[in-house]
Amino acid sequence: MKTIALPLALALSAFIGTSAQSAEQLVQPTTLIADTSLSKSALESLTLAPRRYDTFWHTGDERLAKAALSPTFIDHTLPKGRTQGPDGPLMASKTFRSAVPDLTCEIEQMLVAGDRVTAFLHFRGHFTGTFGGRAGQGQTVDFIAVDIYRVQKGLIAEDWHLEDNLTLMQQLGMVAP
Repeated sequence: MKTIALPLALALSAFIGTSAQSAEQLVQPTTLIADTSLSKSALESLTLAPRRYDTFWHTGDERLAKAALSPTFIDHTLPKGRTQGPDGPLMASKTFRSAVPDLTCEIEQMLVAGDRVTAFLHFRGHFTGTFGGRAGQGQTVDFIAVDIYRVQKGLIAEDWHLEDNLTLMQQLGMVAP
């Protein structure tokens, strides 16, 4: 594995963004760690869909999720009540953005090996909407998540994710600290 520091990661991310979708303003990983056996084109192919998907969480722009997820997308850690497939994350985003309209998502680290891309994400915002029947009072929301994506033919085919839901629920006032 090779660690690519921030300046090189940003340069690589700029290179990655030169595809047909160069108009997209995709979130950039602060640190990119990639298998050195991957060519630049393989790295581009493996990271474009995850960056689109993470940008979807950053902006709420459903077009990015639809461009990132395979029509046969499988969420292996599907929360109770969420629809399997691409529609699940779209509904989850709408629900969460109604609670935290200023939600942002930063990719702190991105690890790339084989057909897997792991993203260490940091979410921030303010609870000013409603969630689970509870109205927000402007509380700060600040939690982390990890997603492991399997990329196939330039799309995310599978995802395994883990969010720090305890911290989130405490910040929303749903669980006592």
